[in-house]
Amino acid sequence: MAIRANPHLIDELEKYGAQDVVKCYHCGNCSATCPFSGDTFVFPRKSMRYLQLGLSSRLRGNLEPWLCYYCGECSEECPRGAEPGETMMSMRRWLTARYDFTGISGLFYRSPKAELLAITLVALLTGLGFTLFGMSQGSLAVYDGPGAFLPAEKVHVFDWIMAGVLVGLLGINCVRMWWFTVGSDKAVRVPPGQYLKQVLLVPWHFMTQRRYSQCDRKRPWAVHLVLMLSYLTMLVLIMFFLHRLQHGPAIDWTVHALGYAAALGLLGTTLFALRGRGLRNETHYKHSHETDWIFLILLFVVTLTGITQHILHRGGLETAANVIYIVHMMGVVPMLVLEVPFSKWSHMAYRPLGMYFSTLREKALLAEEQDSRTRPEPVAQTA
Repeated sequence: MAIRANPHLIDELEKYGAQDVVKCYHCGNCSATCPFSGDTFVFPRKSMRYLQLGLSSRLRGNLEPWLCYYCGECSEECPRGAEPGETMMSMRRWLTARYDFTGISGLFYRSPKAELLAITLVALLTGLGFTLFGMSQGSLAVYDGPGAFLPAEKVHVFDWIMAGVLVGLLGINCVRMWWFTVGSDKAVRVPPGQYLKQVLLVPWHFMTQRRYSQCDRKRPWAVHLVLMLSYLTMLVLIMFFLHRLQHGPAIDWTVHALGYAAALGLLGTTLFALRGRGLRNETHYKHSHETDWIFLILLFVVTLTGITQHILHRGGLETAANVIYIVHMMGVVPMLVLEVPFSKWSHMAYRPLGMYFSTLREKALLAEEQDSRTRPEPVAQTA
């Protein structure tokens, strides 16, 4: 089947943050420098070539951007200043938009103003909704127990409904990722048993960021790992132990100890990333897309307001605690329903899936190669 070239693909990727793609003349320094580039996945050179040739369909089915963790060495070694590391980052944004069936991801990445508007609108509606709900439930001066302004058990139901919507949206996009990268590729046939055999790669890479740890630069991996584990810990506590977190003012150390550790992890790593992007003191912080700033600032606000409302509640300032709790939820809801399925946080799902699907592809290609070697040559027919 003929492959159509898109002459505007570079222009399209520039809206997602691609930098100086036309400067690349394929010397191969980037792939030689990258510790992850190999026989099957030769990146970032192959991805850069797809982009320059306008091969949209090839780029859409490409897993290489998810195998790159942007240590920045490829950009540092590029003699032409083509910024291959930043281009791979832009490809991840572009692929996120391709996987998203709603079109919201593409809108956010191409127009940060639209993302800010959506966040503001959802935040205001959240604040209004929680305020009206709280007034119907109890007193603003009561944080926990009988007559509470925002009863934990009812907020918990809202959390689970929001989680269901989130899983549904992100789940559909993950299925689309599989179809574009593995399912629709007729050249790669993955046996059903392999899907089950390799499935533990998803939680393994999600929990450990193992591939990132193999980069020569360990600090970015450590910061990223702390951020991920802190977020995951806080999410588990909220989804399964919200009542125990909210109950007080006495401190329940069996849950609050983990909550404090997660809060400090989120606050510390977010401030570290904000400082790095502000100073541009490392290669992977040299260029910052607007959505990177939005994500970090929103996460910082959510973390800070969460810590503040906890301190106010434990200090007996329940009216102030309820007010800050509403402000906190005004950040939490847009972060979960907008950022997780449609923006930066979606990479939490796509990266481990990228490792999973790439392993399936590698093993399928290896099996096909071995089969072709052992397959007997056809006997020529004589007249």
